[in-house]
Formats: sequence, C-alpha cells, structure tokens
Amino acid sequence: MQIYPLGRKKQKTLYFSKSELNALLSAYSFRVANGDWRDYALDHMPNKAVFSIFKHAHEHPLFSVEKRLLKTNSEPQFILYDRKKTLLKTTRFSELILYLDRLPRLIH
Repeated sequence: MQIYPLGRKKQKTLYFSKSELNALLSAYSFRVANGDWRDYALDHMPNKAVFSIFKHAHEHPLFSVEKRLLKTNSEPQFILYDRKKTLLKTTRFSELILYLDRLPRLIH
C-alpha cells in the first residue's frame, strides 16, 4: 500500500484506446510494408501515452504520437513529434492519422 502526502493524488496512467491503437498500427503497418519504418514502441506514463516509430531499433524515434490529458478539459490532446520538433497538436485523432498518412514516402 502506498501512502501519498495530503493534497496529492496518484496520477492515472493514460492508455491509447483500442480504436486509436488499431488506427496507429494500421498506418504503421502500411509504412512497414513500404520499408519506411521498422519498429515501434509503446510507453505509458502518468497522464501521457506515447507511440514511437523507428527506422532502426537502435536509433531515436523518427516520430512520436503522444496522447495527453488536458487539465482544463477531459478530452485528450494528440501531439505528433518529429524527433524533438512538434508537427501537429490536435484534439481530433482522425486529423492526426490523416497527417501521418500524408507524410512523405521513400521512392524505390
């Protein structure tokens, strides 16, 4: 049993929903089939969930999709990062998936 100081609540761990994860893996698998991406990782932290996409497993992620709860609102915010640069911030998950689909592709 953990004891927390008064006034502090344990932060709830945030996860991607089944439909969100399905859409992310669908976009990811299309790029894997093209040879653009090769690996992914899921991280779950208090008030944040992160889906990271890698070209090679030993590198830093090419892209990261972060799901974060806004303190002022109960709906989550989705943020797409290109390494350290923020590409997109939205509260609509479908908008993020469309943006991922429109990313430039390698030509073989």
